[in-house]
Amino acid sequence: MSEIVVTKLGCGMPLIVEPISGVRSVGLSWLIPAGAASDPADRLGTAAVLRELLLRGAGEMDSRAHADAMDRVGAAKSTGVSTYHLSVSSCFVGARTADVLPLVADMVKAPRLEPDALAPAASLALQEIESLADDPQRRAVLAARERHYPDTIGRSGLGTIEGITALTHAEVVQSWATLARPGGSILALAGDIDPAAAADQLDALLQGWTGQSPPVEDGAAGERGYGHLEDASNQVQIILIHDAPPEPDDASVLERVVVSVLSGGMSSRLFTEVREKRGLCYTVSASYAAERTFGRVLAYVGTGPDRAQESLDVLVAELQRINSPGGEVTRTEFDRALVGLKSSLVFSGESTAGRAANLARDQFRLGRPRSLDELERRLDRVTLDGVNAYLRTRSLGRVTIQTLGPSPLKPPV
Repeated sequence: MSEIVVTKLGCGMPLIVEPISGVRSVGLSWLIPAGAASDPADRLGTAAVLRELLLRGAGEMDSRAHADAMDRVGAAKSTGVSTYHLSVSSCFVGARTADVLPLVADMVKAPRLEPDALAPAASLALQEIESLADDPQRRAVLAARERHYPDTIGRSGLGTIEGITALTHAEVVQSWATLARPGGSILALAGDIDPAAAADQLDALLQGWTGQSPPVEDGAAGERGYGHLEDASNQVQIILIHDAPPEPDDASVLERVVVSVLSGGMSSRLFTEVREKRGLCYTVSASYAAERTFGRVLAYVGTGPDRAQESLDVLVAELQRINSPGGEVTRTEFDRALVGLKSSLVFSGESTAGRAANLARDQFRLGRPRSLDELERRLDRVTLDGVNAYLRTRSLGRVTIQTLGPSPLKPPV
C-alpha cells in the first residue's frame, strides 16, 4: 500500500489518489454536489433524471458511441444519487487510464443532455418509484427517513412522480450547469495508478471548468415520533431511527462497536433476543451511518402481524438496555465486534472501486482521506472500558418509529 496523494487541481477540485500495489485495476469515484438535497422543492427527482441522462452521451459522442468507447477500453461506468451528491463511478485496467479519463471527464464537464433523451430518462426514474409497490421494506425505510430528518436531508433520491413529470429539458440543463461545478466536487482514484500522471491529465481535461456549487439548506426539522403506513399484507415492517455521532466525532468508532454488538451476526443481541429466543421475526438488524454533521442508527424488524407488537417492544427494550447499567458490553461481545469490524475493513480494501468511493466520502465528511492502516489503528485504540464509558453517556434521544402493515402498533413509551 502506497501513501495517499491529495492534489488540488487547477480547477479547484481536490483529487485523491491511492496507488495500490499488486492490483491491475483502478476504481474511480467522482462526487458532484447535485444530490437529492439540491433538487428544487417542486421538482423532486431532478437528480434521479440527471443520473440517467449522464449515461446517454457526452462530448462529441452520442449515447451509443460513448458506450462503445467505454467498452473498447474495458471500462465500466455507473451513476448514483445520494443525499448530497450525484456520483459517477468507473472501474478499468490501470494501463488504460489515459484512455478512460477523457471519457469520464466528458460525462461531468460536457454531458449531452439531449432533449429527446429526457423522456426515456424520466420514464426509468418513474419506474423506480413504481417499483416501491413491490418493496415494502424500502417504502418503510424511506418513510422513516422522511419523518426523521430535515426535509431536504430526508429525501429518498427517487424524487416524486409529480416532480419528475413536471421537469422540462431547460430545467434539467440549468440544474446541471448550476450544480456540476469543481467547487464542491471530489474525485478519487485507487489502484494501479500514477498520481502525478493522473493529475496532469485531469488538469488538461478540466481546463475551463469553473465555479462553486451553491450550499444545501437543511430545511425544516423532521416530525419524528410514530408513523404508520397501511398495507394489506401478511408482513409488518418496523423501522426505528435514532441519532448517533457524526463521522468527525471521536465517538463514531465507539458507535460502530456498539452497533456491531447489537447487530454483528448470529451472536448479536438483536438476533439472539428478537429472533432466536422468542422467534418473533424472520429478520432483525441495525446499522450505523455517519455524515459530516450528523449520524444515525437504523434498526429494522420484519415479522408477521401477530408478532409485530411484541417484536417492536423487544427491539426498543434491547436498544435501551445497552445504554443501561445492566446492559454493558461484555468482553466476549467486544472481542467479537472488533474482529468483525476489522474483517470488514480488510474486505473493503480488496476492491479498488470500494476504496475510491471510501476515499471520496472521507474527503467530504472529514476534509481528508484515511488509509486502511489509519482506520485499523483507530480500532486498535478502542478499549472495552472506553466503550462502556461511552454507553453511560449515550442516549437514543427523540426516535422515529415507522411501521408498515395491515394495522398500526402501539409505540413503546
